[in-house]
Amino acid sequence: MKERKQQVLKNAHQLFVEKGYQATSIQDILDYSGISKGTFYNYFSSKSELLKAIFISLHKNFEKERNELLIGQDPADIEIFIKQMELRMHSHKRNKLFILVEEVFFSNDEELKQFIKQSKFFELRWLYNRFVDIFGEDKKPYLLDCAIMFFGILQHQSLYHSTTNLDFSETELIRYCTDRLTTLVEDVSQRKVQLISPEQFSTWFPDCSNDKQSSKNEILQSIGTLKKEIAKLPNDTERKKYVQLLDFVQEELLLKNAPRYFLIESAILSLKICPALQKTKALDTLEAFIK
Repeated sequence: MKERKQQVLKNAHQLFVEKGYQATSIQDILDYSGISKGTFYNYFSSKSELLKAIFISLHKNFEKERNELLIGQDPADIEIFIKQMELRMHSHKRNKLFILVEEVFFSNDEELKQFIKQSKFFELRWLYNRFVDIFGEDKKPYLLDCAIMFFGILQHQSLYHSTTNLDFSETELIRYCTDRLTTLVEDVSQRKVQLISPEQFSTWFPDCSNDKQSSKNEILQSIGTLKKEIAKLPNDTERKKYVQLLDFVQEELLLKNAPRYFLIESAILSLKICPALQKTKALDTLEAFIK
């Protein structure tokens, strides 16, 4: 059932890009996917819920790849950040997200517009937290402003880059914007200039806290440490099995609204069988999140 639902998401995504979200009917999706109306409504309550599911699915895959770039790396390494931004740009282009987002904003669906707006806030919060990793806690008061400006600079540079025939790559573009960012952070922090305080996040995300972000970082670091230990195992089958278990735990703890703790506990018990992971502090830390 899960594979079939994913195929419907893939087919609908293709139709939305080719025909446009507004012009694509539910019947178009049924015909293209070879499913009944009953099956469709078993998966999604409406076409707008289907589009939300597409965005969520794409973001989950992208976030997983983005987080993997940090595994075993120094979060303060700006080169890792540049790679993450390259991944973001390629993902957005490959999946034609700009086209879908633009169509939503020109629609009359206020709920979808709010969903996209909230997604942008989530992306902004990720960027802000990465800036804290890179530039340090002492510059925190100024980093939300810098995150907003960085997205603005990158978006407009990307827009004009796509309309010119100038010979420079997306990597060069991202590096150029990142270099400008470094100067910007130093300037506003030295001048102590602030427009929007990071406390604004509590308004945008009333149910979220810095403690949650701190926990998320701790989970990622623990999983990264465990994967480094698993990489030392001589048996390829064993390595793949334990990596899959860790990926499952990561997805449940970080991406699910209601993590299935009984399944996470079972996965951790399986991980404890691995001699390389027994009595590791990282596994104890991971286990602590389900107690």
